[in-house]
Amino acid sequence: MFILDEGKRVVIPRTELTYPGHNLKLHQNAADPVKSPVDHVMADFEDACPYEFKGDKSREVMVEALNTLNFGNKVITVRPNNLRSEFFKGDMEAVMSGAVDRFHGVIIPKIYGPEDVKQVSDLLDELEARYGWRTKLAIETLIERPRALEYAYEIATASSRMAGLIFGIADYTAELGGDPDLLLDRQNEIFYFEKKAVVTAAKAAGLHAIDNVYLKIWRKDDSDDVKQKIDDALRRKNEGAAAIGMDGTWVIHPQQSLIANECYSPTQKQIEEAKYQLDFYHEKGGGSMFDPKTGQMIDEATAKIALMRVSKAYMAGMVDKAYVDSMAEKSKSITGYDIRRAGERG
Repeated sequence: MFILDEGKRVVIPRTELTYPGHNLKLHQNAADPVKSPVDHVMADFEDACPYEFKGDKSREVMVEALNTLNFGNKVITVRPNNLRSEFFKGDMEAVMSGAVDRFHGVIIPKIYGPEDVKQVSDLLDELEARYGWRTKLAIETLIERPRALEYAYEIATASSRMAGLIFGIADYTAELGGDPDLLLDRQNEIFYFEKKAVVTAAKAAGLHAIDNVYLKIWRKDDSDDVKQKIDDALRRKNEGAAAIGMDGTWVIHPQQSLIANECYSPTQKQIEEAKYQLDFYHEKGGGSMFDPKTGQMIDEATAKIALMRVSKAYMAGMVDKAYVDSMAEKSKSITGYDIRRAGERG
């Protein structure tokens, strides 16, 4: 999770919009709250940036966008080229020197293991000090290599800057020598183990877990039937990912945002059930108890799940912060667990 504004704001992104960082128009679209209703944006120096724009051309556009555009409450991140690329250090130097305190984090691709995270974290320490940053930048890493999956928990705990893990299905499939057609409708079946492993490592480390992109988008001239089929497939993919614990997903076009946001937000019925469980649990003073109204046992684990659900509802603007804070304080007094600090580590 991202802990922003000196600890006053916590964001677990439901939608992370990735777009080419060399194109100012796409930065403008990403910043627009109507065109791009997402929680998080990632301006990309890496795969989405053509080779002819790598280096100074894309860096100048990126710095201009970060300094001149208002992204509102969105989490703003930058993806540099990977650590072993000739462009990595130049990308980092450009945004760290040219856009001080204008973004919240970096997303590191092609991670091999925890040593890569430590290298990035040390570099951020150096550049933040050199250029007078007040913001401590967060790190998200892409788990897109089999080796990285083997070290996912070590990667997740390699730095106090770590905020989340993202499953990168395209590169992962390429390294396996798999069928790219599986990246669409059967991905939650074929890659269940990998997605669950990313979720487990992230949650064990107190981080968020983000699912991969859905690569198919519709065009304006497509028929309504074609658009509906693509939207339905996008929904199935994200509902499945949410069911195994993913907190959000990458999106590659704003058209995917509303459906994705819905998939990672609790429904009104789920919110009402969670609030009822929390109220009942704390009225009875904690412990394990039978609820005659629902016929269910309610205990600490039930309350913890309900607390996570209302916390996500708050971030979706569906529950008041005062209620979440009240329930979090009560939970902390009984269990010692504070959901508001779950993503912080020393």
